[in-house]
Amino acid sequence: MTSRRAGRGLRVAAWVLVPLGLVLLLGAAAGIVGTGVLDRERITVGGDAMRPTYRPGDRLTIERVDEAGIRRGDVVLVSVPGRYGGAPVLQRVIGLGGDHVESRDGAQVVVNGKRIDEPYVMRDELGTTGAPYDVTVPDGRLFLLGDNRPNANDSRYFLDEQSGSVAASGVRGRVPQEERAVSVAPLALGAFGAVLTLVGVGLGIGGFMAGRRTGYGYGYGS
Repeated sequence: MTSRRAGRGLRVAAWVLVPLGLVLLLGAAAGIVGTGVLDRERITVGGDAMRPTYRPGDRLTIERVDEAGIRRGDVVLVSVPGRYGGAPVLQRVIGLGGDHVESRDGAQVVVNGKRIDEPYVMRDELGTTGAPYDVTVPDGRLFLLGDNRPNANDSRYFLDEQSGSVAASGVRGRVPQEERAVSVAPLALGAFGAVLTLVGVGLGIGGFMAGRRTGYGYGYGS
């Protein structure tokens, strides 16, 4: 009788734990998909243009972004036909379509009449970053600069090509401002759900075996 009650209890526990565990696993999967991690790629930085923010050899996560989602200050991976030998490059978005971007001294950048703070910029020993420029970014395009201003082959050097801008459609993705590659919460939830599911299955098997030993539910005894 005791074994019979134990077997019933194990089966009841299994009926509770297995569905609960599966629900948690599904929730974890939804959470991971929600971070966009399945639509990301990993790249290795190969040049000096984004020093000191990113150095050669750094491994970065690139998240997909549509044109409407691109923001000033984003570091984007962009392909520009006719430039850089066809290889994608990392550069920072300074101006969007319609923006007026200028630098009178080659150092301080002004966007739409407002000086922008750029603590990430590497300057040379004299504190300069290049020649002056004054452009208006065409619609659907971006004005991009490298953080290593003395050594970045960016929009400043192609001003005769649509004000140095690049097509926003050429952006392959951006570096997340906050690394969310895989949130800890979904992983922990998934692990807990997997444990509950496995424990529930184990209890169900134990309850089944206990039922067989006592003849419970199989017509081998009362």
